[in-house]
Amino acid sequence: MPFIPLSIEGAWVHEPHILSDVRGDFRETFKLSEIESTLGRSFKTKQANLSRSHAGVLRGVHWATTPPGQAKYVTCVSGRVVDFVIDLRKGSPTFGSWDAVELCPELGKSVLIGEGLGHAFLSLEDDSLVSYLCSEEYNPANEHTINPLGAGLAIPFDQYFSGPLILSERDKCAPNFEAQFLR
Repeated sequence: MPFIPLSIEGAWVHEPHILSDVRGDFRETFKLSEIESTLGRSFKTKQANLSRSHAGVLRGVHWATTPPGQAKYVTCVSGRVVDFVIDLRKGSPTFGSWDAVELCPELGKSVLIGEGLGHAFLSLEDDSLVSYLCSEEYNPANEHTINPLGAGLAIPFDQYFSGPLILSERDKCAPNFEAQFLR
């Protein structure tokens, strides 16, 4: 179960070995012992989420206060999305930087996002289903968002999707990166 580090420390892409034959294919999408032995960290799942999104839906940027934070293991089980990891850890050498990974069932990739990192994804197709395992249960008092389109992040979403973006009211009204982190 190979894990490839992203440019943001604490985030990895999992590229499973895919076994294919006349019936289709099979892959292990999550295996705790491999995460522990390969990355030297644990990932205990306390909540599992599944979201369905139309093309152009942008969800995030979301993160949880640390400690305890909330690590996520993200997989696209249907459709196609671009998953974004944003470093929101003040003092980190990559603070304010982001990285992106395309996720779809054909590629079989997943993204492991460590505590303290922001997360967003952009649906590129209608009915994209994204599954994410979470290391902590949802706690509204610890959950935060920043406007992904606001000043400071400079993520070129239009390079990934040319149509209008659809955001929740919560994400649209959220403070931008500069207001949240650089005041």
